[in-house]
Amino acid sequence: MAPRDAQKEIRHAADGVYFGLMSGTSMDGVDGVAVRFAHGRPPAVLADAFVHFTENMREALFSLQQPGDNEIEREALAANALAARYAVCCHELLRSIGLSADDVRAIGAHGQTVRHRPEKGYTVQIQNPALLAELTHIDVIADFRSRDVASGGQGAPLVPAFHATIFGARDETRVVCNLGGISNVTILSASGSVRGFDCGPANALLDLWAERHLGKPYDENGHFAARGTLHQPLLNVLLDEPYFAQQPPKSTGRDLFNAQWLDERLKGFEALTPEDVQATLVALTAVTVAREIERHASDCRAVYVCGGGARNPVMLDALRDALLASGVSGVPVATTDALGVPPHHVEPLAFAWLAMRWVAREPGNVPSVTGAAGERVLGALYPR
Repeated sequence: MAPRDAQKEIRHAADGVYFGLMSGTSMDGVDGVAVRFAHGRPPAVLADAFVHFTENMREALFSLQQPGDNEIEREALAANALAARYAVCCHELLRSIGLSADDVRAIGAHGQTVRHRPEKGYTVQIQNPALLAELTHIDVIADFRSRDVASGGQGAPLVPAFHATIFGARDETRVVCNLGGISNVTILSASGSVRGFDCGPANALLDLWAERHLGKPYDENGHFAARGTLHQPLLNVLLDEPYFAQQPPKSTGRDLFNAQWLDERLKGFEALTPEDVQATLVALTAVTVAREIERHASDCRAVYVCGGGARNPVMLDALRDALLASGVSGVPVATTDALGVPPHHVEPLAFAWLAMRWVAREPGNVPSVTGAAGERVLGALYPR
């Protein structure tokens, strides 16, 4: 059999039902999807599920973002707890679709990022995929980012390859903007080229500020920010972060954009109301995204938003205003619902797709996005 025919046979053999699990930098819980892949057809989502993290679990994960005592044990225990929540999500998906574990080809499990330092050659997504395989009796594909980092890449973002598969268009340049804990953009050129990178903070700082002043994990529908007023001097100080001027490939996380980063920049602005700070943080996300679109995708014809920020109408309005102010006028901003994929499906669907790519032995990264030396098959198998 010719090599090309052999690869085609492997690709068809990878067809089937997969689960995708994603717990992002917002650390509120795990999104899961069950999806059927069939070569030559668009992915078909069969069910979705969301499993909240307990408050104790969130605190344990947040504490691992910074150095501390007894980190090895705390990380191991958090990974076990995460695997248990992932398993709950998988069992909910099985119940929803009426299938058994034997009917699922593999679980694509992202894990929880607690450190991201590609400039030092590592990125850490804690989880216990061996335990997840035991609890579900399904093959688990995990550790997607480390191979890209090993080949000189950032290990992030990994979703642009998937975005190109389902959101690209031959007649226009589109931007897919994920507003999770961190904001990132995928630029899908009309020519077929794919670029992408992290822009800066999104819900990571907004949720932090809401929890500090509302006692709630997030600002529902942006109501808290809507009561405030953008404070331009504070915004100028926030925008003076060197990361925003870096050229891609680039990626970031809570290692940089955390409570310490924000509190340092709030010195001298103590007279501002909490609402004004929240409104300014919304503007920070919107402006940093809009500036990157103006710099790298000024010919885009539409921006499609996914992630938790897609549910925040105040954020979407701020992004529209920031695009207009940056000179990218007349560009509609919509959620990925307009392209047939609900915003909360996009990232877990991407990791189901990456698991399918591993089974097919096909690459999952885009070197022009991450800066890796070349295309790589991403992930590692933990058999059931």
